[in-house]
Amino acid sequence: MLSAGVAKATLRQLTDDNFSGHEQLQRENHRGEPITLAQGPAVVLGMLAGVAVTPGLPRRVRGAALLAAATSGAVGAYDDLYGATSAKGLAGHLRSLRQGEVTSGAVKVAAIGASGLVAGAWCRGGRGGVVDATLAGVVVAGTANLLNLFDLRPGRASKVFLAAGCPAVLVPGCAGDLLSAPVGAAAALLGDDLAERTMLGDTGANALGAVLGTAAASSLGRRGLLGATVGVVGLTLLSERFSFSQIIESNRALAAVDRLGRRPAA
Repeated sequence: MLSAGVAKATLRQLTDDNFSGHEQLQRENHRGEPITLAQGPAVVLGMLAGVAVTPGLPRRVRGAALLAAATSGAVGAYDDLYGATSAKGLAGHLRSLRQGEVTSGAVKVAAIGASGLVAGAWCRGGRGGVVDATLAGVVVAGTANLLNLFDLRPGRASKVFLAAGCPAVLVPGCAGDLLSAPVGAAAALLGDDLAERTMLGDTGANALGAVLGTAAASSLGRRGLLGATVGVVGLTLLSERFSFSQIIESNRALAAVDRLGRRPAA
């Protein structure tokens, strides 16, 4: 698959045999070991290449997905490389704005929100008027942000994306066609993510979430869009009060899936 091949080739270009490579992409994980953010750009480039050539996609859906994923990935990379960690969560960035500080996270939220609204209206192609276009935009932008909230443990965000995307790929239709390339790119690098050699970062998680949201926005009716909006907004607000990690770890089944394939805790 093209998307998987491009993702793997990009990761090789950005790293060496020890997964070090570009110093600007290097971070230290919770074990104190070096890890690279190169997985994010690799997934994004693989996904964009695949979506660009996927046969049978309506032009408006292809364009909306490319716009949403590229913008989300770009501002995610900006936050990964230059973002400060003083403000946490949506509420934290809003508090900083009220105090006159424009954080990298606030820039990211604004850019993802604007591109999501454009992509949502574009992929709907006028169906349902302003109401559906607005709901679709919220779904695209909200899903881009939401998937990134799961990127707190190795492989977790990739697993959430694959759990949502793989069933759609198996069903004939526009959403499945659109998600085939992102699923291939994410799956190709999941092993390195779980082995804690690489991580998605905001770059990869935001972009994967954006294309997942575009797939939903392009295929759902108004009731579906409303339900998706409530779900995405509700989970985002929940994350401001409760830790997703604690919720997952307190449930035996969720915890088992979450830890599947991951290195044992130190």
